[in-house]
Amino acid sequence: MFERIRKWGLVVPLLTVGTTAMAQEVTWQVPTSVPEGSPFYVNFLERFAENVDVLTDGRVEIEPFGAGVLVPALQVYDGVRDGIVQAGHSTPSYRVNQDPINAIFAGFPGGMGPEAYITWIYEGGGKEALYELRAEEGFKSLIVGIGSSEIMAHANVPIRTAEDLKGVKYRTSGPWAEVMGEYFGAVPTVVPPGEIYTLLRRKGVDLVEWGPPSGNLPEGFHEAAKYIIVPGVHQPTFLWEVVLKQETWDALDDELKPLIEKAADLTTMQALLHFYSEDIKAMETYREGPNEIITLDPEFVTELSEAGVDWITKKAAAQKEEGKPEMAELLSDYMAFKDCWSAESSYLIRNED
Repeated sequence: MFERIRKWGLVVPLLTVGTTAMAQEVTWQVPTSVPEGSPFYVNFLERFAENVDVLTDGRVEIEPFGAGVLVPALQVYDGVRDGIVQAGHSTPSYRVNQDPINAIFAGFPGGMGPEAYITWIYEGGGKEALYELRAEEGFKSLIVGIGSSEIMAHANVPIRTAEDLKGVKYRTSGPWAEVMGEYFGAVPTVVPPGEIYTLLRRKGVDLVEWGPPSGNLPEGFHEAAKYIIVPGVHQPTFLWEVVLKQETWDALDDELKPLIEKAADLTTMQALLHFYSEDIKAMETYREGPNEIITLDPEFVTELSEAGVDWITKKAAAQKEEGKPEMAELLSDYMAFKDCWSAESSYLIRNED
């Protein structure tokens, strides 16, 4: 706060006006895995940029970029690792093939819904576990977005039973893709987000899953296919993060680090509430339109959930046999929290019919 000037041979402290000019100025170009303007782009990344700007008093600037502008949509983590960009915004779902432990953070069938999950992340050790995992990969992670439950599918064909899934071409990714192929005989197809609508409309796939109701609405999937399948058993909730190299984070002024972390926390809380609000409006829009909304029978939902839990449990066991017990240990912690939540949350009023 003080500068020293020499006057008549004396060193005199001078109080400067403001401190911003003395502070480190930081700009990060941050690509994401979704097109510019999508709800994930706006609700997660743009919101984070705004919160960082406010909390750091403009000393850190986040420049969001849509998918494919700086790096390919599904290669955001690689772009950060390779030094192409300073930071990137994506989801652990796109890293399940590299390391299945990411499925625990990505959301998986049979996993926790958003209420329990966000509690586990922030109060049950989930955030610390994710940050430790990323640190081992050379990344600093900031959770910037937890979402509500997704729509299971916008579909050209009706889905009501496990038999209906056999042989269908299903645009999906992450744990659900593997469960669909291994347990139900579907044909998973992974394509970048920007190609989903065209693929569905041209019947290049039978089903697509992408996001929660309000995330799908502006994409127009309901205009491209007749059927809407709920509930989102395949993705009870989901997580997005901003990652940067650890050395990029370490180079920051220590005064800025907690402010950026608080901006990430704030963004996640605000974004989930926003999804809740917009999702119910989106569902009203769907119901008023020409689509047929198919709500799966509870027995089928249970069958899908059990398949997901069986898949991830076997993945964790296989990892342990290979000398990597971390996934099994984390999954055990995750499921213990889920079981406790299920057993003890009946006191909550959820305003369900």
